[in-house]
Amino acid sequence: MNLTNKSVVVTGSNGALGKVVVEKVISLSGTPIEIDLNSKNENNQNNSYAVDLSDQSATQSLFEDIADVDVVLNIAGGFEMGPTVYETSEEDWDAMFTMNVKTLHNVIRACVPIMIRKGRGSIVNVGAVNALKGLPNMGAYCAAKSTVMRMTESLSEELRKENINVNAVLPSIIDTPRNRADMPGADYSKWLSPEKLANVICFLGSEDASAVTGALVPVTK
Repeated sequence: MNLTNKSVVVTGSNGALGKVVVEKVISLSGTPIEIDLNSKNENNQNNSYAVDLSDQSATQSLFEDIADVDVVLNIAGGFEMGPTVYETSEEDWDAMFTMNVKTLHNVIRACVPIMIRKGRGSIVNVGAVNALKGLPNMGAYCAAKSTVMRMTESLSEELRKENINVNAVLPSIIDTPRNRADMPGADYSKWLSPEKLANVICFLGSEDASAVTGALVPVTK
């Protein structure tokens, strides 16, 4: 598996998973293009961008500036436990879809025309094992990640003829500092390491997975 000579966009690059994915891309000889809401990476200034991906115009402008994209790894997203479905406010519902769906859709709208012009590309999204069915106090999250999964399947069929493969990983609970802080009594040994998830994400973005499209890949340990 390698990403040699590949320009690899990593959204959410400053997050716990995003940072590990960037490191993995570098180890596979790819060139990471880091995008995050908060700040640029001082060690990768020429290819690090602070952009709000929920802003379609800003996202479009960014990809026009980047111009050359081979692989897009859509790591940006978020999770919050919520109240019951009937108690979820419109603001909380919209926030969950903005983090997980709107940002993804904006990136797809911006990157796909570039890949079509190149005649090749790979897109990897992040769904969730826990969104394969509804769970209590996770209605908005399950709905948002379910949408990501359906978008992945639809886009893969739409782009199959363009030589662009589109897949998604479905992780279980990822062992991150935020999750440990939110669930201090959990058994962390049962959680998924970011490194193992990054391996699968980068495999799906590599030429080794060029025959795989429309797959929703559970990654649970």
